[in-house]
Amino acid sequence: MKTVVLGLLLLWGIPSNYFRSKFRKLVYQTDDWKINIKPLFKKELQALFGNLFPDDEAYLKLRQQYRIYLLIYLLLFVLYKMI
Repeated sequence: MKTVVLGLLLLWGIPSNYFRSKFRKLVYQTDDWKINIKPLFKKELQALFGNLFPDDEAYLKLRQQYRIYLLIYLLLFVLYKMI
């Protein structure tokens, strides 16, 4: 069972770069690829847990998708640690 959960955890982790890159580009309002390697966390965390752009529908939709993705990732990680 632990091997199955580990496999799910690894598979679920594959799209993390895509989601994080898309979210960071929207939050920092840039299309530059270098945003993916810069350790800028404060504004990203404020945007994830707060409401940085309340009138931006694209931001609100992406934030919700990213939150759900991260929640499932967290649940898989907790399940793996509990087994």
